[in-house]
Amino acid sequence: MKVLVFGAGAWGTTTAIHLARKGARVVLWVYENDLAHEMVEVGENRRYLPGFPIPKEVVITHDPVGEFDVIVNAVPTQYIRPTWIDWRGKLAGNAPVVSLSKGIEIGSGLRPTEVLGQVLGQERGLGVLTGPCIAIEIAKGLPTAAVLAGKAVAKFQPLFNSNLFRVYTSDDLVGAELSGAVKNIMGIAAGIVDGLELGDNAKAALLTRAVVEVARLGVAFGAQPETFNGLAGFGDLLTTCVSPHGRNRSFGERLGRGESVEEILNSRASVTEGVPTTKAVMEMAKKKGIEMPITEVIYRIVFDGLDPRSGVNALMTRTLRPE
Repeated sequence: MKVLVFGAGAWGTTTAIHLARKGARVVLWVYENDLAHEMVEVGENRRYLPGFPIPKEVVITHDPVGEFDVIVNAVPTQYIRPTWIDWRGKLAGNAPVVSLSKGIEIGSGLRPTEVLGQVLGQERGLGVLTGPCIAIEIAKGLPTAAVLAGKAVAKFQPLFNSNLFRVYTSDDLVGAELSGAVKNIMGIAAGIVDGLELGDNAKAALLTRAVVEVARLGVAFGAQPETFNGLAGFGDLLTTCVSPHGRNRSFGERLGRGESVEEILNSRASVTEGVPTTKAVMEMAKKKGIEMPITEVIYRIVFDGLDPRSGVNALMTRTLRPE
Protein backbone atom coordinates (compact mmCIF):
# COMPACT_ATOMS: atom_id res chain seq x y z
CA MET A 1 0.00 0.00 0.00
CA LYS A 2 1.30 3.45 -0.92
CA VAL A 3 0.76 6.11 1.74
CA LEU A 4 1.40 9.84 1.68
CA VAL A 5 2.07 11.31 5.13
CA PHE A 6 1.46 15.02 4.71
CA GLY A 7 3.40 16.92 7.37
CA ALA A 8 6.71 16.12 9.06
CA GLY A 9 6.34 17.31 12.62
CA ALA A 10 7.03 14.83 15.41
CA TRP A 11 3.74 12.98 14.96
CA GLY A 12 3.84 12.94 11.16
CA THR A 13 7.43 11.70 11.15
CA THR A 14 6.64 9.05 13.75
CA THR A 15 3.67 7.87 11.70
CA ALA A 16 5.86 7.57 8.59
CA ILE A 17 8.38 5.50 10.57
CA HIS A 18 5.62 3.31 12.03
CA LEU A 19 3.98 2.61 8.67
CA ALA A 20 7.32 1.91 6.99
CA ARG A 21 8.16 -0.59 9.73
CA LYS A 22 4.92 -2.35 8.81
CA GLY A 23 5.91 -2.57 5.16
CA ALA A 24 3.90 0.28 3.65
CA ARG A 25 5.46 2.34 0.86
CA VAL A 26 5.59 5.74 2.52
CA VAL A 27 6.14 9.19 1.07
CA LEU A 28 6.70 11.88 3.72
CA TRP A 29 5.92 15.45 2.65
CA VAL A 30 8.01 18.09 4.41
CA TYR A 31 6.80 21.70 4.32
CA GLU A 32 10.23 23.26 4.84
CA ASN A 33 12.39 22.63 1.79
CA ASP A 34 15.62 23.03 3.76
CA LEU A 35 14.42 20.54 6.35
CA ALA A 36 13.51 18.04 3.62
CA HIS A 37 17.06 18.20 2.25
CA GLU A 38 18.53 17.87 5.73
CA MET A 39 16.36 14.87 6.54
CA VAL A 40 17.42 13.13 3.32
CA GLU A 41 21.07 13.86 4.07
CA VAL A 42 21.18 12.80 7.74
CA GLY A 43 18.39 10.22 7.75
CA GLU A 44 16.41 11.67 10.64
CA ASN A 45 14.25 14.64 11.59
CA ARG A 46 16.60 16.49 13.94
CA ARG A 47 14.23 19.43 14.25
CA TYR A 48 11.10 17.63 15.44
CA LEU A 49 12.09 14.02 16.26
CA PRO A 50 15.84 13.87 16.91
CA GLY A 51 17.54 10.57 17.56
CA PHE A 52 15.23 8.31 15.54
CA PRO A 53 16.50 7.08 12.16
CA ILE A 54 13.97 7.24 9.35
CA PRO A 55 13.84 3.96 7.38
CA LYS A 56 15.46 4.19 3.97
CA GLU A 57 12.20 3.00 2.46
CA VAL A 58 10.54 6.32 3.37
CA VAL A 59 10.70 8.79 0.50
CA ILE A 60 11.27 12.27 1.98
CA THR A 61 10.23 15.11 -0.29
CA HIS A 62 9.03 18.71 -0.50
CA ASP A 63 7.20 17.96 -3.76
CA PRO A 64 5.24 14.66 -3.73
CA VAL A 65 3.87 13.35 -7.00
CA GLY A 66 1.81 10.35 -8.04
CA GLU A 67 -1.25 8.56 -6.77
CA PHE A 68 -1.67 7.17 -3.25
CA ASP A 69 -3.90 4.58 -1.62
CA VAL A 70 -4.19 6.52 1.65
CA ILE A 71 -3.29 10.06 2.66
CA VAL A 72 -2.41 10.88 6.28
CA ASN A 73 -2.94 14.52 7.21
CA ALA A 74 -0.39 15.63 9.82
CA VAL A 75 -0.68 19.38 9.22
CA PRO A 76 -1.44 21.49 12.34
CA THR A 77 -5.11 22.44 12.48
CA GLN A 78 -4.79 26.16 11.77
CA TYR A 79 -2.77 25.41 8.60
CA ILE A 80 -4.94 22.64 7.15
CA ARG A 81 -7.13 24.85 4.98
CA PRO A 82 -4.44 26.99 3.27
CA THR A 83 -2.10 24.03 2.86
CA TRP A 84 -4.65 21.73 1.24
CA ILE A 85 -6.17 24.49 -0.92
CA ASP A 86 -2.70 24.82 -2.39
CA TRP A 87 -2.18 21.07 -2.82
CA ARG A 88 -5.61 19.61 -3.61
CA GLY A 89 -5.19 19.86 -7.39
CA LYS A 90 -1.61 18.58 -7.43
CA LEU A 91 -2.23 15.03 -6.23
CA ALA A 92 -3.81 12.42 -8.47
CA GLY A 93 -6.64 10.14 -7.40
CA ASN A 94 -9.25 10.31 -4.69
CA ALA A 95 -7.58 8.55 -1.77
CA PRO A 96 -9.26 8.47 1.66
CA VAL A 97 -7.72 10.73 4.28
CA VAL A 98 -7.01 9.98 7.94
CA SER A 99 -6.20 13.03 10.04
CA LEU A 100 -3.77 13.20 12.95
CA SER A 101 -4.53 16.87 13.71
CA LYS A 102 -6.03 17.89 17.05
CA GLY A 103 -7.70 21.28 17.31
CA ILE A 104 -10.50 23.55 16.13
CA GLU A 105 -10.15 26.03 13.28
CA ILE A 106 -10.38 29.60 14.53
CA GLY A 107 -13.23 31.54 12.96
CA SER A 108 -15.16 28.63 11.47
CA GLY A 109 -15.25 26.46 14.62
CA LEU A 110 -14.73 23.41 12.40
CA ARG A 111 -12.95 20.20 13.34
CA PRO A 112 -10.00 19.04 11.19
CA THR A 113 -12.01 16.51 9.16
CA GLU A 114 -14.71 19.11 8.55
CA VAL A 115 -12.08 21.46 7.11
CA LEU A 116 -10.65 18.63 5.02
CA GLY A 117 -14.15 17.75 3.82
CA GLN A 118 -14.75 21.31 2.66
CA VAL A 119 -11.43 21.53 0.85
CA LEU A 120 -11.01 17.99 -0.52
CA GLY A 121 -14.61 16.73 -0.65
CA GLN A 122 -16.51 14.39 1.64
CA GLU A 123 -16.56 11.63 -0.98
CA ARG A 124 -12.94 10.73 -0.20
CA GLY A 125 -13.78 9.09 3.11
CA LEU A 126 -12.45 10.91 6.15
CA GLY A 127 -11.28 9.60 9.50
CA VAL A 128 -9.22 10.56 12.51
CA LEU A 129 -6.53 8.66 14.42
CA THR A 130 -6.48 9.85 18.00
CA GLY A 131 -5.89 8.84 21.60
CA PRO A 132 -2.92 8.84 24.01
CA CYS A 133 -0.18 8.90 21.37
CA ILE A 134 3.06 10.49 22.52
CA ALA A 135 5.17 10.47 19.36
CA ILE A 136 8.53 9.73 20.96
CA GLU A 137 7.14 6.66 22.77
CA ILE A 138 5.72 5.23 19.54
CA ALA A 139 9.02 5.91 17.79
CA LYS A 140 10.75 3.95 20.58
CA GLY A 141 8.39 1.03 19.98
CA LEU A 142 6.61 1.26 23.33
CA PRO A 143 3.08 -0.22 23.54
CA THR A 144 0.32 2.21 22.57
CA ALA A 145 -3.42 2.02 21.94
CA ALA A 146 -5.38 4.46 19.80
CA VAL A 147 -8.77 4.96 18.16
CA LEU A 148 -9.74 5.37 14.52
CA ALA A 149 -13.03 7.17 14.08
CA GLY A 150 -14.92 7.94 10.88
CA LYS A 151 -16.22 6.34 7.71
CA ALA A 152 -13.03 4.79 6.35
CA VAL A 153 -11.92 2.95 9.49
CA ALA A 154 -12.20 -0.52 7.88
CA LYS A 155 -9.37 0.43 5.53
CA PHE A 156 -7.32 2.37 8.05
CA GLN A 157 -7.38 -0.11 10.95
CA PRO A 158 -5.19 -2.87 9.43
CA LEU A 159 -2.87 -0.24 7.97
CA PHE A 160 -2.04 1.24 11.39
CA ASN A 161 -2.49 -1.73 13.76
CA SER A 162 0.53 -3.70 14.96
CA ASN A 163 1.58 -5.78 17.95
CA LEU A 164 2.89 -2.56 19.55
CA PHE A 165 0.24 -0.15 18.28
CA ARG A 166 -3.25 -1.49 18.97
CA VAL A 167 -6.01 0.30 17.05
CA TYR A 168 -9.67 0.34 18.05
CA THR A 169 -12.46 1.79 15.91
CA SER A 170 -15.35 4.15 16.63
CA ASP A 171 -18.18 5.69 14.67
CA ASP A 172 -18.12 8.83 16.83
CA LEU A 173 -16.02 11.17 14.71
CA VAL A 174 -17.41 14.25 16.49
CA GLY A 175 -16.53 13.00 19.97
CA ALA A 176 -13.11 11.73 18.95
CA GLU A 177 -12.07 15.04 17.38
CA LEU A 178 -13.53 17.27 20.07
CA SER A 179 -11.79 15.19 22.73
CA GLY A 180 -8.49 15.58 20.93
CA ALA A 181 -8.98 19.32 20.63
CA VAL A 182 -10.16 20.27 24.10
CA LYS A 183 -7.66 18.05 25.92
CA ASN A 184 -4.95 20.44 24.72
CA ILE A 185 -6.61 23.23 26.69
CA MET A 186 -6.71 20.99 29.73
CA GLY A 187 -3.05 20.17 29.16
CA ILE A 188 -2.24 23.86 29.56
CA ALA A 189 -4.25 23.89 32.79
CA ALA A 190 -2.39 20.81 34.06
CA GLY A 191 0.91 22.47 33.30
CA ILE A 192 -0.10 25.52 35.30
CA VAL A 193 -0.86 23.20 38.23
CA ASP A 194 2.66 21.80 37.91
CA GLY A 195 4.28 25.20 37.46
CA LEU A 196 2.59 26.54 40.57
CA GLU A 197 3.45 23.30 42.44
CA LEU A 198 -0.17 22.80 43.54
CA GLY A 199 0.17 19.05 44.10
CA ASP A 200 -1.48 15.80 43.10
CA ASN A 201 -4.87 16.55 44.67
CA ALA A 202 -5.21 19.59 42.42
CA LYS A 203 -4.13 17.61 39.33
CA ALA A 204 -6.66 14.86 40.10
CA ALA A 205 -9.45 17.40 40.60
CA LEU A 206 -8.54 19.08 37.33
CA LEU A 207 -8.56 15.82 35.36
CA THR A 208 -11.89 14.77 36.80
CA ARG A 209 -13.62 18.07 36.11
CA ALA A 210 -11.96 18.28 32.70
CA VAL A 211 -13.69 15.07 31.59
CA VAL A 212 -17.03 16.61 32.58
CA GLU A 213 -16.27 19.83 30.72
CA VAL A 214 -15.09 18.14 27.52
CA ALA A 215 -18.10 15.81 27.51
CA ARG A 216 -20.49 18.73 28.07
CA LEU A 217 -19.20 20.42 24.93
CA GLY A 218 -19.08 17.22 22.91
CA VAL A 219 -22.62 16.06 23.67
CA ALA A 220 -23.93 19.52 22.78
CA PHE A 221 -22.42 19.05 19.33
CA GLY A 222 -23.79 15.52 18.84
CA ALA A 223 -21.04 13.31 20.28
CA GLN A 224 -21.66 10.06 22.15
CA PRO A 225 -21.15 10.41 25.94
CA GLU A 226 -19.19 7.15 26.26
CA THR A 227 -16.46 8.44 23.93
CA PHE A 228 -15.18 10.76 26.65
CA ASN A 229 -14.44 7.87 29.00
CA GLY A 230 -12.40 5.96 26.41
CA LEU A 231 -9.01 6.28 24.72
CA ALA A 232 -10.00 9.30 22.64
CA GLY A 233 -11.37 11.03 25.73
CA PHE A 234 -9.90 10.26 29.14
CA GLY A 235 -6.94 8.33 27.72
CA ASP A 236 -5.69 11.23 25.64
CA LEU A 237 -6.51 13.71 28.41
CA LEU A 238 -4.49 11.76 30.98
CA THR A 239 -1.41 11.50 28.78
CA THR A 240 -1.56 15.17 27.84
CA CYS A 241 -1.83 16.27 31.46
CA VAL A 242 0.94 14.11 32.94
CA SER A 243 3.51 13.43 30.22
CA PRO A 244 6.75 15.45 30.34
CA HIS A 245 6.75 15.34 26.52
CA GLY A 246 3.42 17.19 26.11
CA ARG A 247 3.85 20.61 24.46
CA ASN A 248 0.65 22.00 25.96
CA ARG A 249 1.44 20.81 29.49
CA SER A 250 4.97 22.22 29.31
CA PHE A 251 3.57 25.50 27.94
CA GLY A 252 1.27 25.73 30.96
CA GLU A 253 4.07 24.82 33.35
CA ARG A 254 6.17 27.69 32.06
CA LEU A 255 3.18 30.02 32.43
CA GLY A 256 2.83 28.88 36.04
CA ARG A 257 6.49 29.67 36.64
CA GLY A 258 6.04 33.23 35.48
CA GLU A 259 7.03 33.28 31.80
CA SER A 260 4.87 35.18 29.33
CA VAL A 261 2.88 33.65 26.48
CA GLU A 262 5.06 35.45 23.93
CA GLU A 263 8.32 34.28 25.51
CA ILE A 264 7.23 30.65 25.47
CA LEU A 265 5.81 30.60 21.93
CA ASN A 266 8.81 32.43 20.48
CA SER A 267 11.14 29.83 21.98
CA ARG A 268 9.44 26.90 20.23
CA ALA A 269 9.69 25.35 16.77
CA SER A 270 6.61 23.16 17.23
CA VAL A 271 3.02 24.40 17.30
CA THR A 272 1.30 24.58 20.71
CA GLU A 273 -2.21 23.68 19.52
CA GLY A 274 -3.87 24.45 22.84
CA VAL A 275 -3.39 28.19 22.37
CA PRO A 276 -5.50 28.72 19.21
CA THR A 277 -7.84 25.91 20.29
CA THR A 278 -8.66 27.79 23.50
CA LYS A 279 -9.84 30.74 21.45
CA ALA A 280 -11.86 28.59 19.04
CA VAL A 281 -13.51 26.51 21.77
CA MET A 282 -14.52 29.58 23.77
CA GLU A 283 -16.32 30.88 20.68
CA MET A 284 -18.09 27.53 20.27
CA ALA A 285 -19.12 27.42 23.94
CA LYS A 286 -20.50 30.96 23.87
CA LYS A 287 -22.58 30.27 20.77
CA LYS A 288 -24.13 27.20 22.42
CA GLY A 289 -24.38 28.69 25.91
CA ILE A 290 -22.18 25.93 27.36
CA GLU A 291 -20.50 26.44 30.73
CA MET A 292 -16.75 25.67 30.47
CA PRO A 293 -15.09 27.22 33.55
CA ILE A 294 -11.63 25.67 33.08
CA THR A 295 -11.49 26.70 29.44
CA GLU A 296 -12.65 30.20 30.32
CA VAL A 297 -9.90 30.63 32.93
CA ILE A 298 -7.24 29.38 30.50
CA TYR A 299 -8.55 31.84 27.91
CA ARG A 300 -8.25 34.70 30.41
CA ILE A 301 -4.70 33.65 31.33
CA VAL A 302 -3.48 33.21 27.75
CA PHE A 303 -5.28 36.07 26.01
CA ASP A 304 -6.16 38.57 28.76
CA GLY A 305 -3.05 38.31 30.91
CA LEU A 306 -4.78 36.95 34.04
CA ASP A 307 -2.28 35.82 36.65
CA PRO A 308 -2.31 31.98 36.79
CA ARG A 309 -2.67 31.88 40.57
CA SER A 310 -5.66 34.22 40.33
CA GLY A 311 -7.12 31.86 37.74
CA VAL A 312 -6.84 28.94 40.16
CA ASN A 313 -8.55 31.02 42.83
CA ALA A 314 -11.38 31.86 40.42
CA LEU A 315 -12.04 28.15 39.88
CA MET A 316 -11.81 27.25 43.57
CA THR A 317 -14.25 29.97 44.67
CA ARG A 318 -17.02 29.32 42.15
CA THR A 319 -20.58 28.85 43.46
CA LEU A 320 -20.94 25.57 45.34
CA ARG A 321 -23.08 22.83 43.73
CA PRO A 322 -23.53 19.04 43.62
CA GLU A 323 -20.92 17.11 41.65
